[in-house]
Amino acid sequence: MRAVFMGTPDFAVSILDAVIEMGVEVTAVVTQPDRPKGRGKAVQISDVKARAMELGLPVYQPVRIKKDPEFVELLRNMAPDVMVVAAFGQILPKEVLEIPRLGCINVHASLLPKYRGSAPIQWSVINGDRTAGVTTMQMDIGMDTGDMLEKAEIELAPDETGGSLFDRLAVLGAELIQSTLRKAEAGELHPEKQNEEEATHAAMLTKEMGDIDWSKDAESIERLIRGLNPWPSAFSALDGKVIKIWKAQVLPESASSEKKEVGEVVSVSKTAFDVKTGKGLLRILELQPSGKKRMAADAFLRGYPVKEGDRFVKA
Repeated sequence: MRAVFMGTPDFAVSILDAVIEMGVEVTAVVTQPDRPKGRGKAVQISDVKARAMELGLPVYQPVRIKKDPEFVELLRNMAPDVMVVAAFGQILPKEVLEIPRLGCINVHASLLPKYRGSAPIQWSVINGDRTAGVTTMQMDIGMDTGDMLEKAEIELAPDETGGSLFDRLAVLGAELIQSTLRKAEAGELHPEKQNEEEATHAAMLTKEMGDIDWSKDAESIERLIRGLNPWPSAFSALDGKVIKIWKAQVLPESASSEKKEVGEVVSVSKTAFDVKTGKGLLRILELQPSGKKRMAADAFLRGYPVKEGDRFVKA
């Protein structure tokens, strides 16, 4: 079987490795163009490009495949049996989808039709889902709207973060693509249409999403903290300084905190401090002052005195 692989972030690296591991001949790797990142705006290559270079595979980086007929013709001349796509970052046009005899198979990190879009993993944590998973899908011209091929499901841990679920689903997706490709070659797949009434969209993550709204309930805020860990992270302002919050614990409201304002520190111990929310308290266990390393709350309290009555506000 000859394949063209399309992907960009590290989630897709495990999928690429799995395809090669099963003996598929990957004739080309397509990924997003190099882009500036970070404060210094240094140009960085994608994780998939880095892995492809290690493997000695040809790499192509079209800016927009839809607007690049020469690249479409190049793909056509490669005559792949299948195109495997994982978090590539572009919607493929009809003329590309029709090139491989087995079509274009996408590995999507959700249990479709739930969480179509770019950030299904983090939204699973933020929304408090009990399960998450991976779906392989026969791609069509829509965004994650194609027929479902196979699914694999796992339970979320109580302390699941966006990062930990990302890692687990990458492993699951690698196993699933091998199963799907074997069945595709053998003609054993049974595509299933998605129920449009059940479809939801996983909106793209932004840094602004992490600015904590303390009027929300403690459970929602705690899930936001976990879901946005490690990026873009949850944060708030205390005494005019932005502080990232990495780990917290939900506690019930206390009698002494009922009349406090949301965002107000209601109690401080040597190892942690509690903040009032719209419903319940949030015990802050791990945080990061601007320009400093992540630290446990006890270490933070030794260098940054926090007292009852201090108040966290939106940054």
